[in-house]
Amino acid sequence: MSPKEIKYAPRNLKDLIKEMKDTSELMVDLAYSAMIYDDEDIAEEVLRLEEKMDTLDYHTNIAAMLSVRRVEEAEEMSGVLKVASASEIIANAAGDIAKIVLIDMSIPTELKLAMREADETIIRATVCENSSIAGRNLEDIEFDTEGGMWIIAIRRNDEWIYDPSHSTRIRQDDVLFARGHEEGVPVFMELVTNCKYTPRDIQHDRFLIDLERAVDIIVEMKNMSELSVGLAYSALLFNNEDIAHEVKALELEMDSMKHELQHWVLETAKHVPDVNILRGLLQLADSAESISDAAYAIADTVLRDIDLHPVITIAVRESEQIITKLIVQDCSPIVGKNLGQLKLETETGLHVMAIKRDEKWVYRPNKRTAVMAGDIMIARGSRTGEEVLFEMCACPLDEENDS
Repeated sequence: MSPKEIKYAPRNLKDLIKEMKDTSELMVDLAYSAMIYDDEDIAEEVLRLEEKMDTLDYHTNIAAMLSVRRVEEAEEMSGVLKVASASEIIANAAGDIAKIVLIDMSIPTELKLAMREADETIIRATVCENSSIAGRNLEDIEFDTEGGMWIIAIRRNDEWIYDPSHSTRIRQDDVLFARGHEEGVPVFMELVTNCKYTPRDIQHDRFLIDLERAVDIIVEMKNMSELSVGLAYSALLFNNEDIAHEVKALELEMDSMKHELQHWVLETAKHVPDVNILRGLLQLADSAESISDAAYAIADTVLRDIDLHPVITIAVRESEQIITKLIVQDCSPIVGKNLGQLKLETETGLHVMAIKRDEKWVYRPNKRTAVMAGDIMIARGSRTGEEVLFEMCACPLDEENDS
């Protein structure tokens, strides 16, 4: 296939950066979904989006070059180009994940099921005839606040709707792809299918030795790579070096986990009748590490002694998946409760990535992590969920008036 000619067209730099961020993150979501469900249609769409990213990267470079006239402006723009390049790398890694399906690389079934139990899982469901959501738009349904899930794509016959808006109307037989916390999966599935959700229970293949360890590594690598991207953009948005250093630490940890998985594959290959069942694991690990490397490249712009161009923070703030920061007040009703009790992911659709307490950061807080007065919470998710989060954490009106 000959390279596709790209023609220049004037584009706003902020919109280009925003679209590159949104598209690359959507590609990662869809690529994992394609791998989990062995869906070649989604995998093909990921590769088409990869071509779109090439076009966006070209226009971003042209727009950046046309927008500077002085050395100081060029230094600021170097950070913009670094973020754009990292988005392109993330997109390429997503394309490599999608190719696992297209070139028939095998991955154990148990691993695919375990991927749905990651910190933020991806689920697919078909809207049934008697579903209560058929005929309603996404704004009325509010999956993100009701079940902690948000729709990343819709397949309607042979057509695809990516990043659907609040005005998108759901139809019978639509295939919905949603992302969110695993606790929201039963609520989401029952709303869409009008049937009680029952998780599948599949036994491990007997000839695979210590498969549980490989599953743990892959799921953790997926979670860490996505966390790295979220934290990297958080570091940009809040110009925070502490978070940027944590992204670097995660990148080093990813290298170690990749080597551990490679060792497991080599050991296990001696005991399987067909080594093809393990090939996909190596490509998946490589892709997850590439995403983490790209995240560090984004965070590294904060660590350099260069002023960040404001277009970066504006684009991150206006993107489809927002990053928000909240300071917990003494009078907030969530003080003293742990994240498991609050169920913030299910109630708001926001995933808490980190909490800062007494100059220390807690990354990937779990259900037992308690919320204390003065905590700074950083979360990502939908804009609607952000509003609900602020309402949940707000002080009661009478106490505000007293103060």
